[in-house]
Amino acid sequence: MKKKNSTCKGIILAGGSGTRLYPSTLVTSKQLLPVYDKPMIYYPLSVLIQAGIREILIISSPHDLPRIEELFGDGNHLGLKLSYAPQPAPNGIAEAFIIGEKFINGDPVALILGDNLFTGPHLQALVQKAAETTSGATVFGYEVQDPSRYGVIAFDENGRPKEIIEKPKNPPSRYAVTGLYFFDHNVVNIAKTLKPSSRGELEITDVNRVYLQNSKLNVTIIDRGYAWLDTGTADALHKASAYVQTLQERQGIQIGCIEEEAYKMGFINEDQLLQLAERYSSNSYGHYLSNLAPGKVLTKS
Repeated sequence: MKKKNSTCKGIILAGGSGTRLYPSTLVTSKQLLPVYDKPMIYYPLSVLIQAGIREILIISSPHDLPRIEELFGDGNHLGLKLSYAPQPAPNGIAEAFIIGEKFINGDPVALILGDNLFTGPHLQALVQKAAETTSGATVFGYEVQDPSRYGVIAFDENGRPKEIIEKPKNPPSRYAVTGLYFFDHNVVNIAKTLKPSSRGELEITDVNRVYLQNSKLNVTIIDRGYAWLDTGTADALHKASAYVQTLQERQGIQIGCIEEEAYKMGFINEDQLLQLAERYSSNSYGHYLSNLAPGKVLTKS
């Protein structure tokens, strides 16, 4: 399903100190740790590409940002326009909109957390529809076993969202808000009005509440057959890696393959894809990429 490029811009928030993953993150960003065969940050980037988003801002700590920029550069090889900005302190998800104000420049914007992994049979259609948001906001609800760990959506008798409660002791539903959000241009001004929470952070839940209070929050439920994984702990990272490995081996497809998604979206052509495949010509990843280009042959090293 290819579609014209979105006018929506994208932000990947790849911040945080990664303390829950110590000692693995003592010398590297958690978003650069592998989820099976790819850096963690590949997975959220692939989602934005599927949404048709080409202009993307990556926000991370001043310490980790140079390593992420070294990985992706300006994004031209993927048909993207990547830029970078530091978040000096972990002041909350909503601060990303203040940091990215000039980048957003009055356009709609999607925000995805750098440690979130999404996959599913019609994910591309879901995110492309959300990227068409020009008024209001779209968030995704996912049924979880332990909703008390998340921001939870309460629904009225007609199935419309009526409240979002952060980590409730008595959850009103089992639907958690995932780490993928789409907003209109008003999100910057909304973020500027927020006061820090008891944690000292500008909370994304408070942004969503403003849209909800104005009857401008759309909640899209991600049904069964989709997966939403948070890779922020050692156990979660291991489980995500095992999940990706199993799915890839059984189905013969790649999850979070940014080169493939860029090719499928028409951001790059066959020759460009093959050039990218040459970088990995000594392993199965490179041969997977070369097989996406009909009639092309990857030179074995």
